[in-house]
Amino acid sequence: MPAKGKHRRPKSRSMARGFAVAGTGGAALALPLLGAAGAHAAGAPAAAPAAAPVQALQVPVALQAAPAAAAQAAPAVYTVVPGDYLSKIAQDRHLSGGWQQLYADNREAVGTNPSLIHPGLKLTLGAPGEAAPAAQSAPAPAKKSSASASASASSSDDKGSADAAPAPAAPAAAAAAAPAKKSTAAKSAAGTVSAAGFVAPVGGGISTQYKTPGAMWSSGYHTGVDFIASSGTTVRAVGAGTVVSAGWAGAYGNEVVIRHADGKYSQYGHLSQLSVSAGQSVTGGQTIGLSGSTGNSTGPHLHFEIRTGPSYGSDIDPLAYLRSKGVSI
Repeated sequence: MPAKGKHRRPKSRSMARGFAVAGTGGAALALPLLGAAGAHAAGAPAAAPAAAPVQALQVPVALQAAPAAAAQAAPAVYTVVPGDYLSKIAQDRHLSGGWQQLYADNREAVGTNPSLIHPGLKLTLGAPGEAAPAAQSAPAPAKKSSASASASASSSDDKGSADAAPAPAAPAAAAAAAPAKKSTAAKSAAGTVSAAGFVAPVGGGISTQYKTPGAMWSSGYHTGVDFIASSGTTVRAVGAGTVVSAGWAGAYGNEVVIRHADGKYSQYGHLSQLSVSAGQSVTGGQTIGLSGSTGNSTGPHLHFEIRTGPSYGSDIDPLAYLRSKGVSI
């Protein structure tokens, strides 16, 4: 029995030790696990601030883009001056959409006839919010780093400017080329000077004859003839003389009046552009302006009169006068 007791006591102590060791080992093993978990837990917050600067840096980009977009979207106001017409304003200002868009944006101010604009009229150049779609490109770089986002935004803006800038130039170039082509046609048709030194003002036919009756005219009839001429056609002085007036003339729009050596006056109305000024001497066939539809006009054409005086109301038959000067018309 004692031998067995001796055998059991060490076994008991061994088991106790084993539990103690196991307990100790368990504690020892638990500590690294807790330490590792602590390390992971401590590392997680450290990673969060790394992503924060990217998001924080993206906010100023959006904030900077907003004022730029707002500035681009803000429309400008233009005041019409003598000699202006919608296509000229659109071309000079490189407006997207040309004169049609300019007219659409200002239809309430201009009225039903786009040709009836007058000095002092205020036009809005570019409708509000027209440039707004450009700001939509800002959120795209959100997944990139702050440096690449800024570079991409800058590159996108530069590319947008480069792509957008030539667009309005295309209509301008087309508009510039069109009058040149028309001028050549007008020159070949109306460039022949008679023995008396007179020519037809343009090469087109007649759309409205002299003394055509109608309530639309204050005199009750048409005081001149209307030549068919698309906007931008070269208009020529029918004979040598001195420019009496060149500028805005109410219902006639932009007009030129020339006094000739025989005491008669030739008048050219609804011009889109003037090439001479008051007091200037001109020769027969010299360019004095371009046809258009300014003033009280239903569309592009040349209104032409011959008068015995410089003012309205002294008209005579203009075609009969030109024929008397040897012009075939």
